[in-house]
Amino acid sequence: MSTDHPLTLADLRPVVDAGWLRRSLDRVVVADVRWYLDGRSGREAYLAGHIPGAIWVDVDTVLSAPTDPRAGRHPLPDPAEFARSLGALGIPDTITVVAYDDFGGAYAARLVWLLRRLGRPAALLDGGLAAWQGDLDTGQVTLPPVRRTTVEWPADRLRTADDVERAIADGTAVVLDARAPERYSGDSVLPTDVRSGHIPGAKNAPWPANLTPDGTFADPDRLREHYGTLGIDPGAEVVVYCGSGVTACHDLLALELAGIDNTALYPGSWSAWSADPARSIATGPLPAGVV
Repeated sequence: MSTDHPLTLADLRPVVDAGWLRRSLDRVVVADVRWYLDGRSGREAYLAGHIPGAIWVDVDTVLSAPTDPRAGRHPLPDPAEFARSLGALGIPDTITVVAYDDFGGAYAARLVWLLRRLGRPAALLDGGLAAWQGDLDTGQVTLPPVRRTTVEWPADRLRTADDVERAIADGTAVVLDARAPERYSGDSVLPTDVRSGHIPGAKNAPWPANLTPDGTFADPDRLREHYGTLGIDPGAEVVVYCGSGVTACHDLLALELAGIDNTALYPGSWSAWSADPARSIATGPLPAGVV
């Protein structure tokens, strides 16, 4: 891994293809961020076969703080702990990180969005593991640990539950729910959810809608059109949430690709909102024609 002539965030789109990655393997860290909602082990999947040189990054322990009913299932990690965790994995401050999973980028997006919001170069592998046309390695890759600089999370890119409630009441931002329509409507409930439904006034923008049938991201024009149907133009303020603040990052990267950059994450997301009895909820689908 070479750190000569490192890429900057300005050099790097949020998504890169497998050809770019193959040409750049000597100057990036590849991160396997597989995670499964059904309880399967992402680490075991990684050990069984991963892109050569890739390290495994755990959503639960590296990209999140411990679960807290007030902060949700995947609260943002403490900035100092995040720096220590990435340093222990051998990821220097200035190195470019390319992350992937095997689920459309839904989970790897969390690592990419966090790094990009800290001003660090990072991108998703478009199409994920399936896009890698080549042999896979097995077993664990260990990089030498490094000391990494602690950077605080940017306050302008994060929203609290109170912020979300005010934004909807005042009409100052479009709030998007990145979950599947059946979870947004309340027809499907996760065992971990205290209540089902969505934040009143939020619009449903399921993260898979960012992808084409072959599992790669739609082009920027198509993404602008897609988000335009939800009443979002390039100058709009947008707040995104999901079940626990992970897959919402997929929408946030897609919005960046579309040229819509006045965006923020509600990290607690539905897991924190639904656990607070003081918060109202809504059920049912997004009405047809509503923008």
